[in-house]
Amino acid sequence: MKIALAQTHPFTGNISANIIAHEQFVLNAIAHGADVIIFSELSLTGYEPALAASLALTAHDDRLQLFQTLSDTHTITIMIGAPLRVATGVQIGLLIYQPQVPVKVYGKYYLHADEEPWFVPGVNLPPVLIGDSRVGLAICYELSVDEHLKKLLPEKPDVYVASVAKFSKGIAPSYNRLAEIAKTGLHTLFVNAVGTADNGVCAGGSAIWNKNGELLAKLDDAQEGILILDTETETVIK
Repeated sequence: MKIALAQTHPFTGNISANIIAHEQFVLNAIAHGADVIIFSELSLTGYEPALAASLALTAHDDRLQLFQTLSDTHTITIMIGAPLRVATGVQIGLLIYQPQVPVKVYGKYYLHADEEPWFVPGVNLPPVLIGDSRVGLAICYELSVDEHLKKLLPEKPDVYVASVAKFSKGIAPSYNRLAEIAKTGLHTLFVNAVGTADNGVCAGGSAIWNKNGELLAKLDDAQEGILILDTETETVIK
């Protein structure tokens, strides 16, 4: 499986501009033969909890049909971060587009205390099947929650991906955690954004570890970019 991480610089609150940018990243991943591309937490709006209620989408927003079409046409799985309006409020979600099937939503269940005024818990999904590989997911704070990992590992994922919005102080702890998780026999991946977010700055550093917990590649802390891992050969396109 070839899995792509898209490190973007979201246009704060500008969904239309972010859709255009996401499309270009997806097309880049397609050109390199990727089977799946994953974006950072709330990538369609930027990580702005105070704006989430006004920006929230539904999973079937017409503006996002583009990504289902890309998935169907190019046989690629696309995972995009967005605030999603549900009956109980707004949740932090990953929209999952797969060829010829209805969009699915992975919802962030374990919220950081700072997020609780703005969001409600979502529903974690089991690992997503892509070809013969099972991709386990976490959204940001869930990466550090032991209970999340304990529930996920019995599902036997082959790959573990954390979609995050992390400032500089959160990079080192995340790297350490992902290196340890990798040693359980998984490739682990970390996809972050760059640019301003929630009165801070997302610090990029999207990265990949092999099954021994060794860092294979990472992006810098300020520039957009893409990483593509071939899980069979452990080669990385940067």
